[in-house]
This record gives sequence, structure tokens and C-alpha cells, in this order.
Amino acid sequence: MNINLSLGPLVSLLAGILILVVPRLLNYIVAIYLIVIGLLGLFGAGALHLR
Repeated sequence: MNINLSLGPLVSLLAGILILVVPRLLNYIVAIYLIVIGLLGLFGAGALHLR
């Protein structure tokens, strides 16, 4: 049985949970998420999958 997990949806899920628990973190979570997605896009790691 293979389970393929994409990085983007996992980060989004974690960010959503953190925003619900601590709403004051919203600005930091959005900023970090955008930086990570930008870096992955720049360095061609957009298709990073965990196995």
C-alpha cells in the first residue's frame, strides 16, 4: 500500500488548524506559507512528495 502526501495540502491543513486555535497567528502563518510556497516555486521543488 502506497500513501502519497503532497506538501502543500499538509501545510495548509496545519496552518488552518493553528489559525483556528490561535487567531493572532494569522499574519505570521500567512507570511510563512507564502514564503515557503514562493521558495518551492523558485527552486523547482513544487512537485515534492513524501512517501
